[in-house]
Amino acid sequence: MKMSTPRPQQPNDRDRVTLLLVVTLAAATVLIHLLIGNRYGFHRDELATLDDARHLAWGYVAYPPVTPFFGWISLHLFGTSLAGFRFFAALAGAVAMVLAGLIARELGGNRAAQLLAACATAPFTLAAGSLMQYVSFDYVAWVAVAYFVTRLCRSHDPRGWLPIGAAIGFGMMSKYSMPFLVAGIGVGVVFSPLRAHLRSRWLYLGAALALLIFLPNFLWQWQHDFISLDFLRHIHARDIRIGRTSSFLPDQLLLTLAAFPLALAGMCFCFLADNGRFRILGWMYLVPLALFLLGKGRGYYLAPAYPMLYAAGAVGGAAWLAQSRPWKRITLGALAFLAVSANIVLTSAFFLPLAPLHSRWWEKAVKFNGDLREEIGWPELVENVARIRDSLPPGERERVAILAGNYGEAGALNLYGPRYGLPPVICPVNSFWARGYGDPPPEILIVLGASREDLEPRFETCELVGHITNREGIANEETTDHPDIFLCRRPRAPWREIWPKVRRFG
Repeated sequence: MKMSTPRPQQPNDRDRVTLLLVVTLAAATVLIHLLIGNRYGFHRDELATLDDARHLAWGYVAYPPVTPFFGWISLHLFGTSLAGFRFFAALAGAVAMVLAGLIARELGGNRAAQLLAACATAPFTLAAGSLMQYVSFDYVAWVAVAYFVTRLCRSHDPRGWLPIGAAIGFGMMSKYSMPFLVAGIGVGVVFSPLRAHLRSRWLYLGAALALLIFLPNFLWQWQHDFISLDFLRHIHARDIRIGRTSSFLPDQLLLTLAAFPLALAGMCFCFLADNGRFRILGWMYLVPLALFLLGKGRGYYLAPAYPMLYAAGAVGGAAWLAQSRPWKRITLGALAFLAVSANIVLTSAFFLPLAPLHSRWWEKAVKFNGDLREEIGWPELVENVARIRDSLPPGERERVAILAGNYGEAGALNLYGPRYGLPPVICPVNSFWARGYGDPPPEILIVLGASREDLEPRFETCELVGHITNREGIANEETTDHPDIFLCRRPRAPWREIWPKVRRFG
């Protein structure tokens, strides 16, 4: 059956009410994060981002500058409040929900379609917004690009390439996965009615705008020998080695759950409606899907491509239901909203910090989402280090340095350490390495996240002085993989020789 899109009318009071409803739904997700965001604690990735936020730059080893920049704003607005630090990640997800509703409106969708698109986007919005990571900013960037492309398809005004370019530039400053979406746009332009824009200067001005926005980070990478490429190669090899990329296709079902039929309907709509007027949206999903699959990406990398499919599926479904009998329209519409509501409930149960520790709910949640474990125990880790420092003779106590083995430990020690008078931590991982080993070079160190076998060749003496624990007795990476704390003295070589050899990515 030939698919067609409803023709949007001029904005009216009903449209404004619909937009208000969509914004209200999105605002509710932010409110949820603010109300429950202080439970548990900082995740290890957040601790690294928080520390990077104190050292603003145009680039970092692990990511572009957008996420630390918003972290810097959060620190100035809310201090080190956990919920406050996560605010902008939650807000980015909420904006993505609104944009999904607006995509549905641009496609000609009615109120029900716009609300369904926003609700279908809510589960990943809630999951991503529960942590202050680049995932949320990458997500909203992809959805913004899709929104502006949809507007371009509707208007065919080539000046629409300028906001597309701006959104792409923002995405490149958020996460380096944006080129996969750009590849989809390129294929979509060639195989869609937008092919005529290849002769328009506005397309190339939009591309130039994206490159201009990305330029500061590119120059930073140039100055640092494109260190992020080394980081990405290392992380990708690690993910393949430990099997994180082996379930890419099944992960797409986990990302969509009960909304998978809606996404599938959206794909059909993009290619079939209005003689392929919105075909580019379908290519913006299929090309990244193929590239991530061939390149062995992780499943969640494709999550930002689904909101546009949800919007298209909601519009196509609403148009099809409009031709059905009232009872069928009401029944199937209710089932669609029930399906996305079930997604919201399931996602909240497993990704939000809701489950009481050690409850059956908690045990099930951490089996599915191990990140929850990594939010537990950081203040106690720092307390343990402070007790070890305080047990040293006064002469050594004033000269001791702290060497952390990973960015979570380093971020926690820099966050909670000042209240105990601990010195700034040194760490050989990611951007921490560039901050050096201190002056004067340390001779006595409290060392975390390392084994005796790693340390004895580098120091004359290493003594086991403690273990990493937490009051809740939660088993996580710190307590199980590397729980020992050592006191090491007298490096066997000068630090200027040691430091280049110990640099690691993680």
